[in-house]
Amino acid sequence: MPYIKNPQPFVVPTTDGKMIEEHHGRASTGTTDYSLAHMVAPPGWSEPFQSPLFDEITIVIHGKKQFELDGETLVLGAGEAILVKAGSRVRYSNPHSEPTEYWSICMPAFSLETVNREG
Repeated sequence: MPYIKNPQPFVVPTTDGKMIEEHHGRASTGTTDYSLAHMVAPPGWSEPFQSPLFDEITIVIHGKKQFELDGETLVLGAGEAILVKAGSRVRYSNPHSEPTEYWSICMPAFSLETVNREG
């Protein structure tokens, strides 16, 4: 088949208020080469530091997303994108007063076994 159609995303269960909808990837379509997810992070949300074994492109749609990346703090706003290379030590957060909406592409596909979260 020359395509993979996914009629609805896999909604990843979370306990931190973050909404994750995987449209293509391991959980939704069995794709391992890449994953594509739409996310909304509430104000005050953060994740632990991680050193993933995959590249991750993030495109911010609304709000701002903070990146603590190898000792540097960056904030991306709507319309901005970043590529975080595999092996980088990074922490994602939304310390701002409004939700952050963004899309992420991971290559190869995101997995809990390769994200290498600390703590």
